[in-house]
Amino acid sequence: MSESDRLDIEAIMRQLPHRYPFLLVDRVLECVASHHCVALKNVTINEPFFQGHFTGRPVMPGVLIVEALAQAAGILAFKTAKVVPDINTLFYFVAIDNARFRKPVVPGDQLMLKVTLKRAFKGIWKFHCLAEVEGKEVASAEIMVAPETKPRSGAAG
Repeated sequence: MSESDRLDIEAIMRQLPHRYPFLLVDRVLECVASHHCVALKNVTINEPFFQGHFTGRPVMPGVLIVEALAQAAGILAFKTAKVVPDINTLFYFVAIDNARFRKPVVPGDQLMLKVTLKRAFKGIWKFHCLAEVEGKEVASAEIMVAPETKPRSGAAG
């Protein structure tokens, strides 16, 4: 694995349009274009969603686990497409299939996000996604994303 396969938070912020409190990927450990991405999310009690989910028993909402997986898929999609995102180029989360939640994710957990590109066809990218804590599956899903490319200002057309 080369150093370029790893991304710190600054590099992630160049790859994703998300920002706090909705940026849910803290580090990319490995990203191999056209194949897979392994990223992590450190889950802390400071997360704003823990204030109300749930009082007395904080649990990370499943939809946010899926969003974290989708963000990891977005990083892999941009790397595979050799595109740096900007206001004119984004990947949108367009579908989720077979989502399963196996165990609650709580403050102090380190959520490992594992995303594998299954196929890209007619602009739709499909990924198999797995979230783990301490090597045990906590969630999984099939996620699809699609690019939107807006014409640049001043472009003919």
